[in-house]
Amino acid sequence: MMGFGPVRPEPDEPVFHAPWEARALALTLACGALGEWTIDTSRHTRESIYPARYLSLSYYEIWIDALTTLLVRRGLVTEEELSAQRSLRASRPPRRPALKSADVSAVLARGGPCDRPAAAAARFAPGDRVRTRLLNPAGHTRLPRYARGKAGVIERVQGCFVFPDSSAHDGGDAPQWVYNVVFTGRELWGEDADPGLTVALDCWDSYLERP
Repeated sequence: MMGFGPVRPEPDEPVFHAPWEARALALTLACGALGEWTIDTSRHTRESIYPARYLSLSYYEIWIDALTTLLVRRGLVTEEELSAQRSLRASRPPRRPALKSADVSAVLARGGPCDRPAAAAARFAPGDRVRTRLLNPAGHTRLPRYARGKAGVIERVQGCFVFPDSSAHDGGDAPQWVYNVVFTGRELWGEDADPGLTVALDCWDSYLERP
């Protein structure tokens, strides 16, 4: 969308390009296990980095930048401690105890399921034509800007899941039905798009309306 050209995958790309990247991932997972924020909060914090700074950072630099913001915001680290590069006081206890190294494998294997029981039947079924709402929310959303106000077809009902737009802002799970919606390339990008292209997006119920 910003005109940066095609995505060019790196051949035989390593899992990490430098040892510090592995530490960045480990720190992010360990701090996430403290129970102070949700994965949606973490994602929103990364996406809220000022654009010029965001574009100047590498992938894991973005993770560390956002993690630092969250730790300060939740009162687990202070700006003074960041400047001093050391602890200056005893931090308040986190919601959950620190993740022990012996428990890491089990915690990662368990994951963080986000499916939830449904309070009502799904509004849409496979084959239904729908249109995404033309939304411009001030906060977090998983509806891409390029797919807003576009018509598509429900391919399948995925189930009922935590609503990220609520979860990212400490608003609770607020679960909604999620649908896999297929759009044509021309619907998304106009007549110059590849006529054989389709894009499938998972859309929460409140993103959709009947055309």
